[in-house]
Amino acid sequence: MSGTEQHPQAERVEINQLACWRVRSANAELLVAQQGAQILSYQRDGEQPLIWLSEQAEFKQGQGVRGGVPVCWPWFGDLRRNPEQVQAMHQPGQMIVPAHGLVRSLDWQLLGIDSQDHGVVLEFVFNSVEQPLAEWPHAAELKLRIRLDEQLHLELETRNLGDTPLAFSQALHSYFAVSDIRQVHVEGLRGCRYIDTLDNWLERQQSDALSFHGETDRIYLDTPAQLSIVDPAWQRRIQLRSSGSRSAVLWNPWIDKARRLSQFAEDAWQGMLCIEHANVLDDHLLLAPGAQHRLSVSLWSEALPTV
Repeated sequence: MSGTEQHPQAERVEINQLACWRVRSANAELLVAQQGAQILSYQRDGEQPLIWLSEQAEFKQGQGVRGGVPVCWPWFGDLRRNPEQVQAMHQPGQMIVPAHGLVRSLDWQLLGIDSQDHGVVLEFVFNSVEQPLAEWPHAAELKLRIRLDEQLHLELETRNLGDTPLAFSQALHSYFAVSDIRQVHVEGLRGCRYIDTLDNWLERQQSDALSFHGETDRIYLDTPAQLSIVDPAWQRRIQLRSSGSRSAVLWNPWIDKARRLSQFAEDAWQGMLCIEHANVLDDHLLLAPGAQHRLSVSLWSEALPTV
């Protein structure tokens, strides 16, 4: 796809070992890897990035890339912390069970890149019948539809192709770029219950807007359709609108854990925040044969009003 500056453009690029697509549309640029159908970066012209990519990211086959928007499926996080129905779908063998599921480090099939309504749409598919997953012997089709216009829209669709119910958890593991995690706050979570995974998985309740003063790893429950990241230093509010999800994970490793993470600079914790729209814990999914579920997120930024 090519054309003048006014038209969407897409080009295939090789970044180290990974095949990627660089897309320009509506005064924005998007970079997507075919491995994992993973968005790597997203930035609007003249603005700070919205999606964060580690400066130490490694683009290697069979290895997740730190940053962007990894797809976590058919489980999120540690499989042992997932509901019994989700754990039971896994058939243990000799494999070391990876965190965040099985599809992050596998190539998806690109179905197409199309101009549409002043934007561009990319669609990727992963079919576990055509590409069987080790120790997960079930038939499912996973599609990720990415639409870039004045906003960025992600839609993850799972269809049960088998003849028995399909239990899974999932998340769009979005890394957002922020000026300084110590200066931003998240609105929309007031009154929500959450599980504090750093405090014996105890359940608590959010009393006000969420600000950050140390390592954070929380699973919020019964979340609203819209959340926002307020960043005064960059004079913007990142808006996130979701559907098909009633749970979200908020994560920042802070100082000590950042030193132990791969593909992560020691000070990188200051400039990122993960808000992962998800179907986890009691919000996990059980699809009947032939049924489908869509998890979608749209994101955009707005300027904060001047005082």
